Amino acid sequence: MLGYILKRAISLTVSLCLASIIIFSVVEIAPGDPASFMLGINAQEDTIAALRAELGLDQDKLSRYFSWVSGMIKGDFGTSYTYRSPVSDMIKERIWVSLPLALYALLISTFIAFPAGIYAATQRGKAGDAAVMGATQFGIAIPNFWFAMILVVIFALKLRWFSAGGFVEWENGILLSLKSLTLPAIALALPQASILSRVMRSALIETLSEDYIRTARAKGFGKKAVIWRHALRNALIPVLTIIGLQFSFLMAGAIIIEQVFFLPGLGRLVFQAITQRDLIVVESVVMLLVFAVITVNFIVDVAYAVVDPRLRRRV
Repeated sequence: MLGYILKRAISLTVSLCLASIIIFSVVEIAPGDPASFMLGINAQEDTIAALRAELGLDQDKLSRYFSWVSGMIKGDFGTSYTYRSPVSDMIKERIWVSLPLALYALLISTFIAFPAGIYAATQRGKAGDAAVMGATQFGIAIPNFWFAMILVVIFALKLRWFSAGGFVEWENGILLSLKSLTLPAIALALPQASILSRVMRSALIETLSEDYIRTARAKGFGKKAVIWRHALRNALIPVLTIIGLQFSFLMAGAIIIEQVFFLPGLGRLVFQAITQRDLIVVESVVMLLVFAVITVNFIVDVAYAVVDPRLRRRV
């Protein structure tokens, strides 16, 4: 088990190094100069040069890359060009919106998908299976930003159960904060729940056709015992992959939803930084999101080994 984890940790480290190079390169070759953007089109060349020197943009790209990476290792993400405040402070403020939103949406998605997928698998070929699959197809087809606007119209404007946007700070009460995240979380969770329930159904159906399941039935185990004691654990392996990928998507891909609901999260921060050519913010936040994605995948790999001991024996 230790060897398996060590191998995955090395892979994680290499992936982070490659990601940092790619992110820095892509952001740096993007057109436009932050100093010129900040000072406007009528700025003098000497003024632009002075601002570039102040921001450290006059250094060669290799020096800036190693300075950026070494700073991140120490927990220093640099200083925002636009707001002149530490990027780490800006991330700390925004992550307490994006992270709970992603976890909330993942919880809703899993809570819906597991029962739906298991029910569809046990009702294969029957009306219940068709109903669940039809609902999941509907959930996948609907764009989440459109669904978000429908939720706002129904539950915020018509019924007035929730606010149409904004975020209530955690200091004002956990329940109020969660309430302000409920509609965005549901909008994010719907397509993910549809995908996850389909994967759960397919994995369970495949597992139920295995020889050891037929052996368990031959020994007299009932239908529920076969599913919960034998089939479900093995069917969880592909499901864990999807859950890990979904959390990564929910963390890194909620930019549109955060814009719709005016949530001060990381996605909206990246969007604003791109429009303002605030390169250090874009690089640092995207690198943080990549770190979250790779770390979640690492956790999923370790979970594989816990669920399936055969993976541990291969190392």
